[in-house]
Amino acid sequence: MVCLIRHAHAGDKHQWTGNDHDRPLSVPGHHEAYGLLARLRDYPISRILTSPAVRCVQTVEPLGQRRAVAVELVDALRVDVPVERLLELVTDPGLETAVLCGHGEQIGALVRELADRGLVGEGPLGWAKGSTWVLDTNQGRVVGARYLPPLRLKDLAGRY
Repeated sequence: MVCLIRHAHAGDKHQWTGNDHDRPLSVPGHHEAYGLLARLRDYPISRILTSPAVRCVQTVEPLGQRRAVAVELVDALRVDVPVERLLELVTDPGLETAVLCGHGEQIGALVRELADRGLVGEGPLGWAKGSTWVLDTNQGRVVGARYLPPLRLKDLAGRY
């Protein structure tokens, strides 16, 4: 099982004047990042891999701190890397029980591909900011996928 997270809310990239790589989470994005503590509470996590983009790192930092798992920067999760590299990563048998954090462009392409293969469970075909796809893997293949929507501030009272 691999948990694939889309980075939390980071404001409007068209209004950000700096390098997009450096765009941080917004206040709602920080709440979504903390929502992952509750959302993934019952999932084993052995590693946390993320795109080097600031917004991705900030999304998984609270989870890494809570679980005492180092956050690893991985170029294969960058926004401009082809979805085939992401598929290789999520099917790597050495990443069983890992959390990966990336971008909507890659995650959307991967989810559509998995849906075309009939591997997506009931529910929406979405990848909202701060959401998670739980990918069930077996022998280096994705065998199922289910969507966990992000937890918003109003959903978090007393849960982390």
